[in-house]
Parts: sequence; C-alpha cells; structure tokens
Amino acid sequence: MAYETILYEVIDNVAKITMNRPDRFNSFTLTMHKEMIHALKTANRDPDVRCLVIIGAGKAFNSGQDLSEVSGEKIDYGGFLRQRYNPLIELMQSIEKPIIAAVNGVAAGAGMSLALACDLRLVSEKATFIDVFINIGLIPDSGGCYFLPRIVGIGKALELAMTGDRVKADEALRLGLANQVFPAETFEKDVMAYATRLAKMPTKGMGLIKRVMYKGLNMSLKETLEYEAYAQDIAGSTNDHQEGMQAFLEKRSPVFRGN
Repeated sequence: MAYETILYEVIDNVAKITMNRPDRFNSFTLTMHKEMIHALKTANRDPDVRCLVIIGAGKAFNSGQDLSEVSGEKIDYGGFLRQRYNPLIELMQSIEKPIIAAVNGVAAGAGMSLALACDLRLVSEKATFIDVFINIGLIPDSGGCYFLPRIVGIGKALELAMTGDRVKADEALRLGLANQVFPAETFEKDVMAYATRLAKMPTKGMGLIKRVMYKGLNMSLKETLEYEAYAQDIAGSTNDHQEGMQAFLEKRSPVFRGN
C-alpha cells in the first residue's frame, strides 16, 4: 500500500511508523487513521517485526485532530471516536509486540492519548505533553481517560486534564509519563538503539507481559495470579525460553529468535 500521510520502514526487526504531515504538526485526518491502522496490522503480521516505533516528522509528535478537516461541520463526537480513534487504540493494545512512542516534539490532545496508548514513551528533551481538550470544552478521549490516571495517578491526571497545563520532558520523566529522555540532537538514533535492543529480546515473552499486565489492571489479585499461571505455561513452551535456559547453563549470551 502506498501511504500519503505516514512513512513505514523496517530496520533491524523494528517497524518505524512516521506520521508525516509536518506542515500540520502531524495532526490526524481520516486518511492518517486508515494508514496507521494498515501499517500497525502489517507490522503485527510480519514475523520479522519484533518491536514498533511511532514517531512524528518535523518538530511535532502529533497535535491531535486536524480541526480544518471538520471545520463547519456538525460533528457526531461519539460516532467520530467510535469510527476513527477507538479502533486505532484498541488495535495497539491487541498487538503483542512492544510499541514505543518516540515523542520528538509536542504531543497534544489525541496525539498525547496516542503516546499514552503505547507501551513505552521515549521523549526528546524538547518534547511536551499537553492535554488540551479542556481548552475547547471537551474531555480527554482516545484512551486518555483510561491511560493517564493509570500512568500518573488519579490526582495528577485530573489536574492535567482539568488545567490543560503543558508538561515538559523533565517533568514527564518525573511523573512517569516518559520512560527515558534523550538529547534532541541524537534522539532518533537513541530511540532506534533502544528499540533494536527490545527487538532482540524474547518477543513472545514481552507480548505475554503486555497482555497480562494490561488485563491485570482490571482484575483481582486472585484472577491475576491465575492468569499469570496460564500465561507462564505459554511462555514456558517457547523456543526463546529454551534458548534462555540453555544459554544460562552454558554461561553465554542468549540469541533469541522471537518465537
């Protein structure tokens, strides 16, 4: 598929998806939604892809919905989310490979929610997060009300959503919004090095970690313990587990294949 609004490439088992509308701060359009979903499904199906990176072209990560696309229209807000944003976020959650948000610049509105829906957030020192919905009288959507309180706690999540305050990279790291902060001049290189490291890890194991932890957010301890046992049976049957055990016994570094 030829893409108009994104770039897609696979480098060292890492699928790099670049939102490519720098003149519009990589804001979402209907075409971008369709292309992002296609690219994510492509990466999910490709056995050579063992980690995904989502990044923005130019100075921004993603500034949310392109309002010029809906200017002058009467918007069915619920239908808009159900048709465009919700399928994208649900797909990201279902992919059992690590997904990294490489937040190179501003992540605002649905762009911030997109970053929150990724498993890890690697952040440029020049990046900012802004939950701007309140500035136009709306609530955080695209999973924003789900992920933000789970990442930073309910009190801070309410503050960020109610004030629309800007969060810079160092504060994002302190709050847990960011996992790592990298220098702007080496940002993409540092991100790809981090992603390549994950791509060499046991992919099935990481997928199971993702599945169990997200499910565990909404389960009791007893339910989580049982689900851990179920998932551990799966992990224990993988080739990467056998390789890890053998490498440990032989006192060498393991070579994981992702299966």
